Amino acid sequence: MHPAIMVMGVSGCGKSTVGAGLATAIGGCFLDGDDFHPPQNVARMAAGQPLTDAMRWPWLDALVQAARQNGPAVFACSALRKPYRDHLRAAVPDLRIAYLDARRDVVLARLAQRQGHFMPASLLDSQFATLEIPQNPTIAVRIDQPVAAIIAAIQRSV
Repeated sequence: MHPAIMVMGVSGCGKSTVGAGLATAIGGCFLDGDDFHPPQNVARMAAGQPLTDAMRWPWLDALVQAARQNGPAVFACSALRKPYRDHLRAAVPDLRIAYLDARRDVVLARLAQRQGHFMPASLLDSQFATLEIPQNPTIAVRIDQPVAAIIAAIQRSV
């Protein structure tokens, strides 16, 4: 088993749900990347403003630290751009990445149903515009299937 698996994708694609289920399935610790944002990041996103790179690096570093201390860890993190994933791979040896491949309309429908989350649906287009679809060695799984099937597909690939 790998010491860390990151479940990544745009906001609303199911990272937390899949990550928590995967952690349970493999007997690992689940870390939700949202829990590691400092208050100013959360406030900015809640106001409908995307984060800058300068705001993301400390957040990624806090998540890396937690993953190192809680292995084996499964963590949910958007990691939309390749430099973010490269940063995480450099900091977490043998990191495996599971990309939740999602169509915009499916995610938008999910966001419309989501209650109490700081990330507004108005930022979805900026998420897709920022997304650099990861290449190998990444596990890509479509989200338009049951959560159990997504988790099983990731388990078969790690």
